[in-house]
Amino acid sequence: MTIYRRTLQTVAAAALVLTAAGMPAVAAEKSKRPPLQVEQAPTGEPMAVQEGEASYYGPGFHGRKTASGERFDQNAPTAASRDLPLGTRATVQNLENGREVEVRINDRGPYAQGRIIDLSKGAAQQLGMTKDGEAQVRVEAKPSDQPTAKARQEVAETIQETAPGCAPAQPGQRAVGC
Repeated sequence: MTIYRRTLQTVAAAALVLTAAGMPAVAAEKSKRPPLQVEQAPTGEPMAVQEGEASYYGPGFHGRKTASGERFDQNAPTAASRDLPLGTRATVQNLENGREVEVRINDRGPYAQGRIIDLSKGAAQQLGMTKDGEAQVRVEAKPSDQPTAKARQEVAETIQETAPGCAPAQPGQRAVGC
C-alpha cells in the first residue's frame, strides 16, 4: 500500500470519527461566510449589506501589491472583500461599539474561515478593534456613495445580481422589489 493511499485512509477514518462526534456541522457552520444581501437605505436606495466577522491585516502586508494593483498601505482606510467590487466605497460599522469607518475595497479576501472583510490597520483602529483583532461588523455599500460612474455601475450590478427583482430608485423615489 502506498503512503498516499494510507494517508488518504487515515484522513477518511478521522472524518468518520469527527462526523460521529458531530464536528462537521460545527466546522461547516463556522466556515460559512454570511451572504451579501440587499436592503433599502432610508432614502429608498437599494444597498448591498453584509454582517459578520471582520479582522485586520497590517505590517506583514504593508507595501505588497493588492488585487487592485496598488500597494497596500496599512494606515489607509482600505479593505479586502470577496463580495464587493474592487474600488467600492463602503461603510463599516463595529456592531460591538457603534463606531464607523468609510473604506475603499482594494483587495480580495479575507481567506480566514467565516470572515466577511479584512480591514487595514488604520481602518481597524478607527473601529476600535485592534486589541481583539476581530469584531462583528455591518458593511454597507450604496451606488450613490461611489466615487466614479464605473464604481456606481459595478455596485448597482452587484445589487442586481444579489436581488434580481430589485429595481434601482430614481432620485426621490423608493427602490422596488428589494
